[in-house]
Amino acid sequence: MTKKDFTQTAFDIFQQAIGEAEKPMSLTGRKANSSKGGKTGGAKRAENMTKEALSEQAKKAAGARWSNQKNRQAKNEGLTEQIVYKELNNLGYYNDSDTSVLVEPKKSIKPQIQKLLSTASKKVGGTGSGYPDYIIRDTEHENIAVVIECKADTSRHISDGLDQFKDYAVDGARLYADYLSKELDVIYVGVSGQSEKELKISHYVKLRGEKEHKEILKGCGLQEFPTYLEQLKNQRFRVDYSSLLEYVGGLNKQLHGKRIPEKQRAILFSGILLGLEDNSFRRSYKTFDNSADLMDLLIIQVSKKLNSASSKSLDKFAGLRDEFATIQHSPALIRDGYFKELVKEVEEKVYSFVKNNEYHDIVSRCYVEFLKYANDDGSLGIVLTPPHITQLFCDLAGVGKDTVVLDNCCGTAGFLVAAMGKMIAAAQGDKKKIEHIQKYQLVGVEYQPHIFNLAVSNMIIHGDGKSNIFHEDCFKSTNIVKPFKPTVALLNPPFNDGSGIDELEFIEQALSCLEANGVAIAIVPMSCAMYDSGNGLEIKRRLLKRHSLEASMSLPNQLFNDKGANTCALVFRAHIPHDPKKKTWFGYWRDDGFVKSKRRREDTAERWSSIREKWVDTFLNKTIETGYSLLKSVTAEDEWLCEAYLETDYSTITQQDFERDVKKFVLYNLMLDIQGGESDE
Repeated sequence: MTKKDFTQTAFDIFQQAIGEAEKPMSLTGRKANSSKGGKTGGAKRAENMTKEALSEQAKKAAGARWSNQKNRQAKNEGLTEQIVYKELNNLGYYNDSDTSVLVEPKKSIKPQIQKLLSTASKKVGGTGSGYPDYIIRDTEHENIAVVIECKADTSRHISDGLDQFKDYAVDGARLYADYLSKELDVIYVGVSGQSEKELKISHYVKLRGEKEHKEILKGCGLQEFPTYLEQLKNQRFRVDYSSLLEYVGGLNKQLHGKRIPEKQRAILFSGILLGLEDNSFRRSYKTFDNSADLMDLLIIQVSKKLNSASSKSLDKFAGLRDEFATIQHSPALIRDGYFKELVKEVEEKVYSFVKNNEYHDIVSRCYVEFLKYANDDGSLGIVLTPPHITQLFCDLAGVGKDTVVLDNCCGTAGFLVAAMGKMIAAAQGDKKKIEHIQKYQLVGVEYQPHIFNLAVSNMIIHGDGKSNIFHEDCFKSTNIVKPFKPTVALLNPPFNDGSGIDELEFIEQALSCLEANGVAIAIVPMSCAMYDSGNGLEIKRRLLKRHSLEASMSLPNQLFNDKGANTCALVFRAHIPHDPKKKTWFGYWRDDGFVKSKRRREDTAERWSSIREKWVDTFLNKTIETGYSLLKSVTAEDEWLCEAYLETDYSTITQQDFERDVKKFVLYNLMLDIQGGESDE
């Protein structure tokens, strides 16, 4: 080794040992600090040292740092990018048949993305542009993007502070997402590793205008683009829906303060949505200075919509028109331009949501909010079915493009809206079929006038131009309904409505209207499934004499947030007498993943999707699982509930579970003693 070589080597080791430089620095071209062109202090000291003279501690530190550097240099980020490219190719991203999805490495030709990333430099204090390793976008969905950032070393996957943008995969992807989310909804992905086996992948979402970064698809690899699209859609829906309900809650307080009755609030709300369905109204309402004139225009547009929806009788919706006419003369609405501002707010905050989330029953949800200050409807047993349950029932019943769906106590038409969305999706853009679905394949009956009005409005808002919603007593409407030849009935009968009519009788009536082998699925209080005497038992006997009990599922206790009813879902096969030897399937569906939050139940942990998949799969395949589901032969005299026959799966119970439940029981009895009560145990 020459003196020069040794000097360079010693200098390198010395630098690394004392931490003066991350990488070895060449001495070539370094400026001397002596008048004779001598070496700099560090180099001169190194030249006068032998390798053995370096301290043992310095050598160890230097060796470790040098080794780490060599390991890092040995890893190739380009290899990680190649692995990602290969996986994207396997997932169909480079399929020539799909021309709308584009994968752009290192750069984007889209001006909007170029602008947003023009200052996204990863350098500290940098002001230049920056680009992720991959940008994925869809020309059919211009408001979204997926970005992927790669790092070779898995130790550089994610930092503790998520602020090491240049050196860590997730951190860098997050930086780009922050810039892009000023205008786009973004999924950002951090990828690290040098082989498919060791690859680390993390997904996050950052929505336009939102501060939150949310991890999604935990433990999953790269996904097909439709999966990313669905994730973004679901996350955007979650945020927008929460904002929408906050707005409706505030609107309810406003209208309450203006002394607009609860029932009229819902009619007014749905009427504005109906008016906004008309392009000319949507374009012209902002030009009105007089709220009374604008109200007149709304009444005209609503009347046109209702008349066009009534192909059988022009006076079918007279009651609804009368409701709007009553609202029209409310001084509180037309004073000080309030009504015009209200229409504008509903367009911006509600109408846009309805158009972006077709077949989601927002009218029913708003009706629940508008009843916050009312007491009368609670006594009528009105319990609106949560949207995730209406959609679930459509899956259980196998609703498709040729199904004819009946709800003989339709309320605000939640089941029919969900079914319409399912059927139209199955029609795959066939316009003639979609028109036939809307005109002939959705049938509803509702007895209460103001709820009937909301049901009609709801169906029209969701595109059902020829609504077959009948303002009738369902027990007198068989001749009206049967000509439609319904094959599926989905219903949530009124609970304890004071009429003396049992919930099971609504099921019986719906089954009588179905075609042979049709399916009826209904939500009823669990007490209905437990009848063992009296009129309830007689109804159970009549049901099984003519129809088959296919399944019974116990539903979550808190399903109806504002009601105390514990419920179950009963599934019947129409016009096929029940065979007592044939086994009925029972499911224990107590946990849907939703938790109570701010007066409503929410899927905060996003568990519902996987739970729904399991429920549908086990129901369709009649799966038997200890502690969860079983098959049992039953008669009318038996309980139609899973709990009556379910065996406890003791293998899943831990010592901690046992101790927790004992403590809860002791605490329960202690509270009873304090309150002066006594346990039934």
